[in-house]
Amino acid sequence: MPSTPNAHPAANQTTISPAAALAADRRARIALIALLAGALGIALSPIFVRLSEIGPVATAFWRIGFAMPVLLVWLALEGRGTDAPRRPSTRRDYLRLTWAGLFFAGDLAVWHWSIQFTSVANSTLLANFAPIFVTLVAWAVFKERFSRVFVGGLALAIGGAVVLMGESLSFSASHLFGDALGVVTAMFYAGYILSVGRLRAEFSTATIMTWTGVVTGVTLLPITLLSGESLIAPTLHGWIILAGLGVISHAGGQSLIAYALAHLPPAFSSVSLLLQPAAAGVFAWMLLDEPLSLLQALGAAIVLAGIFMARRGSR
Repeated sequence: MPSTPNAHPAANQTTISPAAALAADRRARIALIALLAGALGIALSPIFVRLSEIGPVATAFWRIGFAMPVLLVWLALEGRGTDAPRRPSTRRDYLRLTWAGLFFAGDLAVWHWSIQFTSVANSTLLANFAPIFVTLVAWAVFKERFSRVFVGGLALAIGGAVVLMGESLSFSASHLFGDALGVVTAMFYAGYILSVGRLRAEFSTATIMTWTGVVTGVTLLPITLLSGESLIAPTLHGWIILAGLGVISHAGGQSLIAYALAHLPPAFSSVSLLLQPAAAGVFAWMLLDEPLSLLQALGAAIVLAGIFMARRGSR
């Protein structure tokens, strides 16, 4: 009598009810909206940095400093309910949250440092290569598999970013150190995305953002002091710019991204964040009167097409 391996399919696969599948799809759609809104929030950060009246590393410190009161209030309100989420309680919990904070501190510090040794365009483009490292680590370490459509979308989105900044790029031997720092920035941000993606399976967005913010701020403060940059903005306008960076870009944009990482694959999320340089170009055109060329508009369109393709390939 021939064997019948498929005679009992329920023993080999998990059955998902239509209602559960519909709820999961709804959560994914909300997370995608949050992710793209978060990308728009952090796309404003280069504008705030450009308008800041203090140095780049000091600006990064105040990004965390002004976000922390908002995050602490959020965390306190979240803990009042009867169904309050789990808080970190073990050494392993604190260690994992610390790693995420250190990755983000490295991302901010190294990116701002790279700008001093290469062009802003080179640094920004190379820092946005994080999706490559996220995908490689997810494949090599976490054994995730990606469809050809997703890989094609990743390549298309990165190609769009190159086109977007092509007019400003200038690769030369004198810029090699700064360019290398741009690549290291991408590695740090990839580590942050992967860490938060794992942490969101256990902790709330408020918990992760607050604890990693504390670690990032404590790490950036001595770096700022050693750099010799002043922590004091000379005018009220300067303080408003720093507050906007902290509240809008970090407490707002970065928190939306952290929320989305609980419901979307980190690799796809990192590809979607390539919307940031495209949106930053539009914001610079609207707010700083910087010209937006036809080639930049084409690059932005290619980035959006790549994100759409990666989404289809990651379903």
